[in-house]
Amino acid sequence: MLPLRPLTGGSAISDEIEVQQRRLRLKKAVEDLSTMKGMGTELVSVVVPPDRMISDVRHQLSNEAGQAANIKSKLTRKHVSDAIESAIATLNRYKTPGERGMALFVGHVIVGNNKTRLMSIVIDDPPEAFTSYRYRCGSTFEISQLEEMLIDRTAYGLFVIDRSEAAYGLASGKRLHCQEHVTSLVPSKHGRGGQSAQRFERLIEEAADKFFKKSAERASSYWLPMIENLQGIIIGGPGATKDYVVKNDYFHHEIKKLIREPFFDVGYSNESGLRELVQRAGGLMDQIELDTERKLVDRFLREVMQAHPKATYGEMMIRSALDQGAVERLLLSENVRKRRVMWVCRQCKSEWEGTQSRRSDIPVCAKCSSEDVVEDADRSMDLIDELTQLAGHTSAAVTLISMDTEEGATLFDAFGGIAALLRYPIS
Repeated sequence: MLPLRPLTGGSAISDEIEVQQRRLRLKKAVEDLSTMKGMGTELVSVVVPPDRMISDVRHQLSNEAGQAANIKSKLTRKHVSDAIESAIATLNRYKTPGERGMALFVGHVIVGNNKTRLMSIVIDDPPEAFTSYRYRCGSTFEISQLEEMLIDRTAYGLFVIDRSEAAYGLASGKRLHCQEHVTSLVPSKHGRGGQSAQRFERLIEEAADKFFKKSAERASSYWLPMIENLQGIIIGGPGATKDYVVKNDYFHHEIKKLIREPFFDVGYSNESGLRELVQRAGGLMDQIELDTERKLVDRFLREVMQAHPKATYGEMMIRSALDQGAVERLLLSENVRKRRVMWVCRQCKSEWEGTQSRRSDIPVCAKCSSEDVVEDADRSMDLIDELTQLAGHTSAAVTLISMDTEEGATLFDAFGGIAALLRYPIS
């Protein structure tokens, strides 16, 4: 059983970080589920919205178990029956689907060398409510409603332009996407032999007009289908061209309504320009987390270089700082995939906890050297969840850092994805 459990233990965790945690747990579950495959149509997916009665779902699954008896393949019949029985057993532990509903994914998953293992994943604390009931038996799990929940619909359009090039894209949640980089054929403004200055100037302006029109139309066509989810359009560029393009109505009239002022001076009109635009427009893009994330990691990087830094990193140092109540803000990379596991030796009954990178890694008992060691699932959890709980005990803030910025990638690659800004230096 791989439950996606909510945080417990009385930690003082804000509503915002709880939502972030639920989204991250769902993201990890979707990553796992999307890679799982069955030998045949024997993986069972059940999505239960909050207004559906558990008893009705159990009744349908019982009917499906009866239908499974008609499957011709003996192995497939057994696997489907096992999955449905496991799903019913899981549902028996619940009186209701909860405020936002729940989902079960059960079945014999291929683990290599034509071998399978019965896996059961329960999602009973999703970030949003499930919208419709779903039962499916297939060779892969049905995760479309889960993927829908992970779409961040708070977005800004980004546009940078000068006379030689333009780029446009989207900043959504913590993600920056450059949709297209457009280069122009506008000649530079210097004389050419055999042509009058006036005629050459006119050709330049005609070429510029075509380029401005093409760039703005392509950007408008990209944004229009998602216009309901756009919070605004942010404009930038290295010169006065950006002001000219907006003022002279090159954009679609519906898109122009979303253009926010002021316009920002940036050094380039390509993807690098879009990144600089996000940095400069951080105060304006109040719904976007990119700027906040960048500033926090930059502050950590500056602080950790000091002689007596009010910052630290690495799991061992972070645990020490949390024990001392020294952590002001915990920075955790969303890319951390470790778990904090409670181990139990069946031979000598000793217990200990440790951090596990891969679920398949099982330690040997340090006391009696027995290999008969099992995980206590009820006392094990994702490492990010566990550190967040510990932070809550001393009212330390927690920020999840994505891999979608250069700063986020640096935090994970160079510092292991676990860092903290401190209230005071520690030794």
